Amino acid sequence: MKAFKGIACAVACLLTVGLFAQTDVYEDGQLPDDSRLGELRHLNNYFPFAVPDTARAWETRRDHLRMRLRVALGLWPQPAKTPLNAKIYGKSLRDGFTIEKVHFESYPGHFVSGLLFRPEAAEGKSPAVLTPHGHGGRMQDHGDGIKKLIENGDEKFENSGRFPKLARCAQLARMGCVTFIYDMEGYVDSLQIPMEVSHRLNDRRPDLESPSQWGFFSAQAEMRMQSIMGVQTWNSIRALDFLQSLPDVDGKRIGITGGSGGGTQTILLGALDARPIVSFPQGMVSTAMQGGCPCENCSLLRVDTGNIELTALFAPRPIAMTGANDWTKDIQTKGYPELQQLYKMVGDVDDVFCVSYLNFGHNYNYVTRRHMYHWFNKHMNLGLEEPIVEQDWKPLTPEEYSVWDDEHPAPEAGVPHEIKLLRVIDKDSNRQIARVLRSAENKVEALQGLHGAALKAIVGRGLSSVDEISRVKVGKFEREGYHEFTDILRYDPAGEELPVASFFPTKTKWTGTVVVWADGQGKAGMYGDDGKPNKEIASLLAEGVSVIGADLLYQGEFLKEGTSFDSQRLATTTSRKIPAYTYGYNNALFVQRVHDLLTLISFVANDEHGTKNIVLVGANGAGPIAATARALAGEKVHTAIIDTNGFRFGNITQYDDVNFLPGAIKYGDLPGILALSAPYRLMVVGEDVPAFTKAIYEAAGARVKSAKTIYDAF
Repeated sequence: MKAFKGIACAVACLLTVGLFAQTDVYEDGQLPDDSRLGELRHLNNYFPFAVPDTARAWETRRDHLRMRLRVALGLWPQPAKTPLNAKIYGKSLRDGFTIEKVHFESYPGHFVSGLLFRPEAAEGKSPAVLTPHGHGGRMQDHGDGIKKLIENGDEKFENSGRFPKLARCAQLARMGCVTFIYDMEGYVDSLQIPMEVSHRLNDRRPDLESPSQWGFFSAQAEMRMQSIMGVQTWNSIRALDFLQSLPDVDGKRIGITGGSGGGTQTILLGALDARPIVSFPQGMVSTAMQGGCPCENCSLLRVDTGNIELTALFAPRPIAMTGANDWTKDIQTKGYPELQQLYKMVGDVDDVFCVSYLNFGHNYNYVTRRHMYHWFNKHMNLGLEEPIVEQDWKPLTPEEYSVWDDEHPAPEAGVPHEIKLLRVIDKDSNRQIARVLRSAENKVEALQGLHGAALKAIVGRGLSSVDEISRVKVGKFEREGYHEFTDILRYDPAGEELPVASFFPTKTKWTGTVVVWADGQGKAGMYGDDGKPNKEIASLLAEGVSVIGADLLYQGEFLKEGTSFDSQRLATTTSRKIPAYTYGYNNALFVQRVHDLLTLISFVANDEHGTKNIVLVGANGAGPIAATARALAGEKVHTAIIDTNGFRFGNITQYDDVNFLPGAIKYGDLPGILALSAPYRLMVVGEDVPAFTKAIYEAAGARVKSAKTIYDAF
């Protein structure tokens, strides 16, 4: 904490000379000692995994992370599992296995394409393996470079080793596993969202940012939790559905493995879906770089977590991986020991395995594949004699591996399909939410289960305990009819700090009510031009009510003199203008300001003077922030007075807007957030009570009112 010496003296000097103006908390030029003013986190930071002390603590953390994943990936509520309309055709024969072409619809009109490898002479139901391929595509071809790879020991065969993604599928099929390798967006036959968008987008697309027409990576998409990563994860879930639907697949014996970007998909699918019983995520289990491609990032995903902890969500099911001379090179000392610690606590320590080959670069090569074959043989009870030795085979021709042909023409692609797909996803989400609310006997509980659970995941924090907040008293001023105080509040677990001003009535006995004042101008908004409390606060003091407010992050004393804050800071580790590179690792400013307000409410709720009622006011542009904090504060806030000023998140078109909030549109925009206040007292200022908010309050048997001004609301 920066030195507080001299602050009280400086303030006292102002009092001595009789100045009557808004008083700063800090000395001239000093900024709060707040961790959020430092460098933004990014995909190349260090992401350690701190294992909880007990199994119960891990279960709580696990459930929180899984909910966050669902929200981040656009899977809360889960999209409708529409008919797959799967087609399997074009069988090719190889020694010991067959290959067939596959396509199905993960969303109506959006196709997943791939190749299905089957054991040639299998009887009855076979175990199955799902294998997302990763960057380079399922048809990744080492070409002439295979000779060098064989010399280095990466690969063994010139034919099959040229195509390493297919090599593992062929061997797994020979081992008796039905194996499906499917295209990531933008690769081989999955071109409806082209490579230039799904993996290589570098800049904004102004023509795809409006509320009526938006594309991936726009503010409109992010506020609906729509991302390439989310679509790919849904493709993976539907690919599991496809495998399970096959008559020759044993649905109770399914494994999953992928490398690089496919390793990321393996981690996510294993975290979210209980069907895989064994996993081998290759090349992405690391405390270092978390995934450099836009398809491996989405808003909210790695805020306060990382790939090691996300991998741990597979526990206690068996999982293995290898390290290489890439960002996984430190896995043996950073990550693997923590995974072993967790598995020892919640299952069997022998069910997690990692070995490193630092003589190899980033890979899923022949040497690594041997470990995967052994792991799957053991944990899917294949009963094969060890060691399992991969065999060579004749590569597929273009005619054999291309899914689209004259009889199966490629579907619509490009921007028209992108717009259509995002509309399909948006409409489905709205239908899912509306269906739950329509059929629920208790609409308030249903809304809390949907919107409320999502908002908790997005904000990631509720009210704090008394021991998490510390206070430094700075100044006390005796005014006519009230005392004015200045303080510094700290939320110690995160190293956050707030400059606070408060007013306590002295002419009228304190009623026990405290108004927490959130203002778009920070604590300066509590003062009039004469330096005295504004008319609303003056009237409250006259009635025996105390008032407290603060500069939220990047308001007031968070800014150097003469500066303003008109747009959010963005991570600058890459030139690509992709929102997830910032919001996948850092909370949005809106969320951080909600955190500040929750800290202030927590402080008041735990105040030693025995607060009876807390009234929360959101004024001058801070209404949406106050509404969000109120939705998370529960019974601690008696009444909320929210000046919306007609604001809607749906009108935001830039993801660096100071009010940008991932997921806000998906979960009902501001009316949906206001509705989460039910059944507690709510006064809406600046507009009539929104219809959705009113409907939820009526269902709760509670009243919500509107007023023209904050003053009228009191």
